[in-house]
Amino acid sequence: MNTVTRPRILVVGAGFAGVECVRRLERRLSPGEAHITLVTPFSYQLYLPLLPQVASGVLTPQSIALSLRRSTKYRTRIIPGGAIGVDLRSKVCVIRTLTGRVVDEPYDYIVLAPGSVTRTFDIPGLTDHAFGMKTLAEAAYIRDHVISQLDLADASVDPAERASRLQFVVVGGGYAGTETAACLQRLTHAAVRRYPRLDPSLIKWHLIDIAPRLMPELGERLGRSAQEDLRRRGIEISLGVSIAKAGPEEVTFTDGRVVPTRTLIWTAGVVASPLIATLGADTVKGRLAVTAEMCLPGYDGVFALGDSAAVPDLAKGDGAVCPPTAQHATRQGRRVAENLIATLRNQPMRPYQHKDLGLVVDLGGKDAVARPLGLEMHGLPAQAVTRGYHLGAMRTNVAKVRVGTSWLLNAVAGDDFVRTGFQARKPAKLKDFEYTDAYMTPDQVREYVAREHSGRL
Repeated sequence: MNTVTRPRILVVGAGFAGVECVRRLERRLSPGEAHITLVTPFSYQLYLPLLPQVASGVLTPQSIALSLRRSTKYRTRIIPGGAIGVDLRSKVCVIRTLTGRVVDEPYDYIVLAPGSVTRTFDIPGLTDHAFGMKTLAEAAYIRDHVISQLDLADASVDPAERASRLQFVVVGGGYAGTETAACLQRLTHAAVRRYPRLDPSLIKWHLIDIAPRLMPELGERLGRSAQEDLRRRGIEISLGVSIAKAGPEEVTFTDGRVVPTRTLIWTAGVVASPLIATLGADTVKGRLAVTAEMCLPGYDGVFALGDSAAVPDLAKGDGAVCPPTAQHATRQGRRVAENLIATLRNQPMRPYQHKDLGLVVDLGGKDAVARPLGLEMHGLPAQAVTRGYHLGAMRTNVAKVRVGTSWLLNAVAGDDFVRTGFQARKPAKLKDFEYTDAYMTPDQVREYVAREHSGRL
């Protein structure tokens, strides 16, 4: 086949699902069978489960950013930008590049794996004053911010200011929020030893969630064990509570408590990428409704997977859909690639089916809880399993070595608590990192594609 007649495969998103799909396509398809393009703002895959450890300084940002260009066999064309709309009828994806230019990319087959964004609610002051924990930039920024609070509290002569800078609030009792609170609490606990003028008892961490239990997916016993570990370390846990409003120097809880703080970290779940709303297709709680083969009904050559797709969970049945986890996204990426290849070769597709292998939660240091294959563990054995799982799940050997070395170095030498300077200028909060206002409406997508098409005639 020549370049003109090769089918054009467009993959949107470089998360676990998108990258695994691209890697399988590259290995299974010859260069003459298809032209593969990947749309992503960054030419790396972010290993999200270890983001809290970047925020706490245990790992460097580069440790969990796995380059897409490291492989010498990599032949996929990368468009540096974000998909902001898709016209499924015309088979055109609208992309905003890093320079702000809007371009359109035609395709024959599209794999939608744009992932998710932080779920927010209409809470006064939330997006103006809270930090998120979804991107590499946010994790690095939060580390700078937390250390700067210690610096500013140490320099302050105002007891009220000092108290507000040394209180930290994390909203969200899921894995992300629990690990974030646990890892950052260890950071401030270790760092305060370098500040002899600060009273360690003034440092307070609050972990709150509207749910009645912490990490309910772990089960009652492991969830209780995690709570006990965190409370033993001085983290105040409030369940059945959320945020009523947020300000620059205080946060009001729904139970009426007002906590003076300059640090509000919001990790209360995720929702499908706003890209899904531009399609005009059926959704299930915001996620694209797809078949067990991860095809979009009614549209030829459209596949969707990962956090943005409601993939039927055949292992559970009863209409269940797969949870938005890295474990499912990775395996869905492989299955979509195989199904796309089967379509190209006029072979039957296979449904996605995978039984969950378990859960791991790293609480920092010797603290962890895990449930591999249904076996409940906590403490050092759980930590060994947790870190072993993460090393095994990382895509490249270079990343595994970097992470393993960083864990060892941190355990032996500790942290120097250095700020990199992100706090030097304008503060950046939740609304400044995920660009959720950049997406088109379905009508805008159709109008743009029609205008561009008519301009070429």
